[in-house]
Amino acid sequence: MDRNLALEFVRITEAAALACARHMGRGNEKLADKAAVDAMRKAFDTVRIDGTVVIGEGERDEAPMLFIGEKVGRVTADAPKVDIALDPLEGTTICARGGENAISVIAVAENGNFLHAPDTYMDKIAVGPAAVGKIDIEAPAEDNIRAVAKALGKDVQDVTVIILDRPRHEKLISDVRKTGARIKLITDGDVSAAIATCRDVTGVDLLIGIGGAPEGVIAAAALRCVGGDMQGRLKFRNDEERKRAEKMGISQLDKVYGINELARGNVMFCATGVTDGSLLRGVRLSSGNRAYTHSIVMRSKTGTVRDIHAEHQLNFKSL
Repeated sequence: MDRNLALEFVRITEAAALACARHMGRGNEKLADKAAVDAMRKAFDTVRIDGTVVIGEGERDEAPMLFIGEKVGRVTADAPKVDIALDPLEGTTICARGGENAISVIAVAENGNFLHAPDTYMDKIAVGPAAVGKIDIEAPAEDNIRAVAKALGKDVQDVTVIILDRPRHEKLISDVRKTGARIKLITDGDVSAAIATCRDVTGVDLLIGIGGAPEGVIAAAALRCVGGDMQGRLKFRNDEERKRAEKMGISQLDKVYGINELARGNVMFCATGVTDGSLLRGVRLSSGNRAYTHSIVMRSKTGTVRDIHAEHQLNFKSL
């Protein structure tokens, strides 16, 4: 994939973030999500690609969506064929409530290189580069925490585990606390949480728990770019979800996927902050009809990570 595409895609996440940021704190999740989706779909039309959305958003929440199978991009005879995994607004509830870590995100791979994950849940474990190869999703939380602590040269009590604050994680949280490790509970946004394990400034060492399967694939793409590690296993809620997975070509329903099975080959990842978080600053709306955005762009081929701070003149952009 042409490296210049990375900057084209960040313009798309910027557009989505700018559009939905105006709905921050207003309590309307669907309106915020729709603004992000509409802006992202429109921005895709400016990029010369033959893109297919293989990981979409919105189906589980009956929200507006860029749906699985949708074709995006400005198709020309020489446009590269790429698969797209996206979430125009990861953290719809966060945005609607004015919380932290809402982002707009896109991951891109060459055709056929993303796991076509159905809209179900996924059991996940993720770490940064220093602990690659040290995690095992089938092992108890205590074993993983001790392995990560050893890899990082830390005492267990200094390891920070990030977990979605959900009733389903009650036992997991209890098990982690028994080890003496620290816990950071989050309400939403486990893509940002997975990436946080790879960024020293966040203070996060390990992600464990069950979240969305589509978000798991997106997170794996990001971690591929920065040398992290991740494992995932689909967690189905009913027979309908199992049948949907089988139709999408998944034959081993209990398979543990490694990071290179979730996102293969050359991948790109970009995200723009909607609200402030540990990874990105949120959109700032300023005087003179200006706005400021903070984005991150990554490429697995080179391991390059770019932080992009942009000033937007909204007189020239329709949101």
